[in-house]
Amino acid sequence: MSPEMRGDKWVELGNHVIARYEKDGENFEILVEPNKAYDFRRGVNVSLDEILEGFIIFEDLKHGKKASPESMEKVFGTKDPLIIAEKILREGTLQLTSEQRKKMIDEKKKRIISIIAKNCVNPQTKLPHPPQRIERGIEEAKIQIDPWRNPEEQAKDIVKKLQEIMPIRMETASFEVTIPAAFSGKAYNIVSQFGNIIKESWNADGSWTGVVEVPGGMQTTFIDSLNKATKGSAIVKKKQ
Repeated sequence: MSPEMRGDKWVELGNHVIARYEKDGENFEILVEPNKAYDFRRGVNVSLDEILEGFIIFEDLKHGKKASPESMEKVFGTKDPLIIAEKILREGTLQLTSEQRKKMIDEKKKRIISIIAKNCVNPQTKLPHPPQRIERGIEEAKIQIDPWRNPEEQAKDIVKKLQEIMPIRMETASFEVTIPAAFSGKAYNIVSQFGNIIKESWNADGSWTGVVEVPGGMQTTFIDSLNKATKGSAIVKKKQ
């Protein structure tokens, strides 16, 4: 079984598609079941036996040309097809069905919006943008979401593009925090979850004092959560 080509694009053959990995001028391809491969890529526990259509690593699957042992050893440090296939599945390019691609882009978009909402503020108001405003900005700026690229990296690039149409910037805020002894355990967990603790000390009376860096978009939520956990007794001062 081999896939067909139309123009310069790979197309599905039967129920299988190609996963491809390129490095150092070498090309490696395997034939996979798209739904199982997609699940595997998303972290679902799927065995390679369920994903792979055979255990051959190709250089050019269309023409049935197998990858040479030398090229596999050069790029992967092994000739074991299972180890190589797993590497291709995890890090290579997987052909997606249109439904899979849409689903993957939607999931990645939600993650990116969440990252931006958490880490960015409107510099004019010092308040975070609602996720709906960020999504609208992405649509207005006609920003394309890469289904494979790391969402944190994409978020940084997208913020730069959003800055052309709306006031937004990535920012962190520093707070000096004091937690009374009666609430130190519970409230300390909140501090740890929300921010990066720069400096801290446990005082003789059991209270906790520290300096915490919090993502810009989480400032209000951070303060509200601390106040709730300490019944309003925490001292939270924003550093200038």
